[in-house]
Amino acid sequence: MDLFSAELASAAVGARRRAVRDGDRQIDTAHLLHTLLEADPGTARALDGDGTGTVVRLLGYLVQRTIGYGLRWSGTAEDSGALPVFPAGRAPGWSPAAAAALEAAVLRAEARGADRAEGVDLLAALASDDRSRAVEVLCRAGIDPESLVERLEAVASHE
Repeated sequence: MDLFSAELASAAVGARRRAVRDGDRQIDTAHLLHTLLEADPGTARALDGDGTGTVVRLLGYLVQRTIGYGLRWSGTAEDSGALPVFPAGRAPGWSPAAAAALEAAVLRAEARGADRAEGVDLLAALASDDRSRAVEVLCRAGIDPESLVERLEAVASHE
């Protein structure tokens, strides 16, 4: 059984391509966030629930990351420490925080009774790790990660 929806699987593949293209050692949570927004319109709609252009602002910061401000991350591994680190080899090529976010997305989907994790599951997982690169980007774009998670949980509870 596949663990990810088609959109989420596409985002994961895209994150890997983005990391390779950018010359990064690992696929991190910012790579996942960036490709998730590009690959899954439903997630972008969930993020921009208030219609204030949040997604456009966020994509602007993510593009800046790829062309400059993310250079301070270049050559370093992302390990926020907020989520468990997986044993070596379990998620090769993924930062510990990114691997943990993917796992948390699957667990979130299971908790809501879904067969596969979707983009909103990953978005909630990414926003839950307050020391990840994805959260840093969310904050730079003026998005409160805690409020985002609360909103996503409220929507999930009404499904």
